[in-house]
Amino acid sequence: MTAPATATVFRDVRPHGRAAPVELIAAGGVLVERVPEGARVEVVEGAGRIALPTLVDAHIHPDKTAWGEPWYSRRPAGGLPEYVRGDVELYERQRTPLAERAERLLAHAVTRGTRAVRAHVDVAPAYGLAGVEGLAAARERLRAALDVQVVAFPQHGVRRTPGAGALLAEAAASGLIDAVGGIDPAGFDGVGGDGEGPAQLDQVFALAERHGLRLDIHLHDTGERGLAPLRDIAARTKAAGLRGRVVVSHAFCVPELSGGALGALAELLADAGIGLTTVAPSAHQVLPFRELAAHGVQVGLGSDGVRDSWSPFGNADMLHRAHLLGWTTDARTDTQLTECFALASAGGAELLGLPAADLTPGSPADFMLVTGECLPQVVVDLPERELVVRAGRVVARNGRFLG
Repeated sequence: MTAPATATVFRDVRPHGRAAPVELIAAGGVLVERVPEGARVEVVEGAGRIALPTLVDAHIHPDKTAWGEPWYSRRPAGGLPEYVRGDVELYERQRTPLAERAERLLAHAVTRGTRAVRAHVDVAPAYGLAGVEGLAAARERLRAALDVQVVAFPQHGVRRTPGAGALLAEAAASGLIDAVGGIDPAGFDGVGGDGEGPAQLDQVFALAERHGLRLDIHLHDTGERGLAPLRDIAARTKAAGLRGRVVVSHAFCVPELSGGALGALAELLADAGIGLTTVAPSAHQVLPFRELAAHGVQVGLGSDGVRDSWSPFGNADMLHRAHLLGWTTDARTDTQLTECFALASAGGAELLGLPAADLTPGSPADFMLVTGECLPQVVVDLPERELVVRAGRVVARNGRFLG
């Protein structure tokens, strides 16, 4: 095997906030125990900063963002149909091309320490495949700094919106996406009449199997209206042999459970190999990620919408999202705060099928350097990401994207 031409030594850093500083050595995109023989050495001084794994945004909608655009005044919305109409109105008002807006937001995410995202992109007659094509273009331009998984997401419903199913099938066959999405098959998309075919889950599972894609289904419905489709998704996942390739986002029906009911559902999801994502929206909607993990369920954390028609809030900063997760779950101990960080790093990586960036030899040389005392304090104080490293290369410095 040919030795890497260059090795980078990050000197005087403290992995995970440990007391004694060490050197992290990157060569060939991974961390190594020693500088390979014959490699040219570059040195980066860490000055005692904490080295932390970079983060994974397991659920974001970059196609909808107005980040960096003129202020948009939002109207009240009373449910999914009104939010969906608001999406279209904002889309029609935007003057910056979708690909440029998405790239701007995702480049900003890199400066905040993000190494990978799962990007949900609306596919509907109002947009055609503009979102898929725009995100694919942004992904290509950011490839050296960020992994982007694209989900073709039928936000307007497959059954309730004529033409959406055909567009979803076109996206699945395009080679531009990594996953097929779905939305509330019993509630929002539970009625149709457009003649496009069988129920939503039949369609999206068939597309995933036919094109070798993953699945990521939004489930906002609560109570049995949410739980029944969740059980159905588990059964279909097992039957199709898609273990580890199906994620349910939000799953607001799960936090309503406790005790034996929660344990039984967690066992069902773990047995089917279904992952879940949460976005820490509020205390009563956050997934009980500790209990789920205890049963073997993979859970990731995401930003969701960032300054879109749904909300003026959001910043694509996953360290801040881990902070919000701690806030909403009343995290007090160092262990609890560290668990919040882990959900934004290792949890998301596992969910997306990425190698763990755990700062050990052989792992991806993906990390960030921050000034602080310890990891729990970093989650609370949210210091500047002074250096962001991807595959051993510095891609952002003090909030500036270097590409």
